[in-house]
Amino acid sequence: MKKVAIIGHFGFGYEYYDGQTIKTKIVCEELENEYGSHNVLKIDTHGSLKSLLKAPFLIFKAFIKCKNVIMLPAHNGLRVYGRLMYFFKKIFPSRGIHYVVIGGWLSSFLDSHKKLNKKLKKFNGIYVETNTMKKSLIDKGFENIYVMPNCKYLEVLNVNDLHYFTDKPYKLCTFSRVMKEKGIEDIIKCIVQINNDFNDVIFSLDIYGQIDENQKEWFEQLMSEQPNYIAYKGVVPYTESVNVLKNYFLLAFPTKFYTEGIPGTIIDSFASGVPVFSSRWESFYDILKDNFTGVGYNFNDNIDMRQKMIYIYENIELINSLKINCLEQS
Repeated sequence: MKKVAIIGHFGFGYEYYDGQTIKTKIVCEELENEYGSHNVLKIDTHGSLKSLLKAPFLIFKAFIKCKNVIMLPAHNGLRVYGRLMYFFKKIFPSRGIHYVVIGGWLSSFLDSHKKLNKKLKKFNGIYVETNTMKKSLIDKGFENIYVMPNCKYLEVLNVNDLHYFTDKPYKLCTFSRVMKEKGIEDIIKCIVQINNDFNDVIFSLDIYGQIDENQKEWFEQLMSEQPNYIAYKGVVPYTESVNVLKNYFLLAFPTKFYTEGIPGTIIDSFASGVPVFSSRWESFYDILKDNFTGVGYNFNDNIDMRQKMIYIYENIELINSLKINCLEQS
């Protein structure tokens, strides 16, 4: 019998660079390092609806063959896999069932799916990314919550290779999924407005990341209207992130998802010695500190975003001084 089955989005045969896939693969790699690949059963949930229809058979296979079963589902998957894991645990009571949470949305999700609370409380462990998430779930009566911060295998930049900026334009980048909900359009408008107001190119912006399949038309239209200091630079594997990000002044993370966990892009940024300019999502202070590893602005507040960007322009030396803190945080 194998030690563990891991049920998550591997995307076998495809190239995916989203946080869910990366975290699934990293957790799996670490389990294989610990127990040997022969002791780990990988079950791919790629395929959306088709995968959900096969879920009962996939989970039954996992419970038959493995002592422990770990799931890493997204929103829709949780409703299916969470219930099925609970059901099969009754049939196979000796099996350990575990839920590794991706992002920070679980607590708010359970507010509107209350029947899942009872089932998830029966899991041996639920592994969340931040202390904010842990507290929120404990307040709901959970006793099986463990903090497992998001992580990546990255070679942290040497302090002697830090890149300091003293001249305009100050280069910013985004390094996440390209979609409206990540605030891409907001940061573009902010930079363009500031540059227009100063009649100079104060800031530039490079956009990296996989474009959301359902938002390609929106993004193409958006980019067709931008000046040449706003550019899309394609997709970079996370293993190459440090080599790319180290050349930037700031990483912009203007997310409109209030329930982010520990975003992988911020881990990339810290390892590169690049401070973060970010909206203050729910778990912001679990990973970032203003004027220490970056600068935050009020969540979903574009006026405050602009004011903080001007503050950054007026305090370039301060921002440069934060780079060493980012390496230490990484």
